[in-house]
Amino acid sequence: MNILMEKHGEKIVLSLKQERIDAHNASELKDLFLKVLEQEDGHDIIIDLDQVQFIDSSGLGALLSGLKNAGLRSRGFILAGLQPRVRSMFELTRLHRVFDIYPKLEEALSV
Repeated sequence: MNILMEKHGEKIVLSLKQERIDAHNASELKDLFLKVLEQEDGHDIIIDLDQVQFIDSSGLGALLSGLKNAGLRSRGFILAGLQPRVRSMFELTRLHRVFDIYPKLEEALSV
């Protein structure tokens, strides 16, 4: 999985450079979230999904796992840049009510 990790002050931005988050790479993504949460103590995490065009239930599960583990560590877990098809999956599953979602990465960095 191709992911760019950058620090922006007190936030870690994980930019997913994948078109798809599905059963083929969801477990790798879950492992990455855990690794970042363990190594980057105290930082909130922003997941930039700007390049993701498709997400399935496995991908949603990986993001939910990241949210849960961030919450257990009192850390923020924010999503940004959802494309229309991805956004519709969040709305269909009502997960848009669970996650903090911002239209653009810049907006997520400003909170």
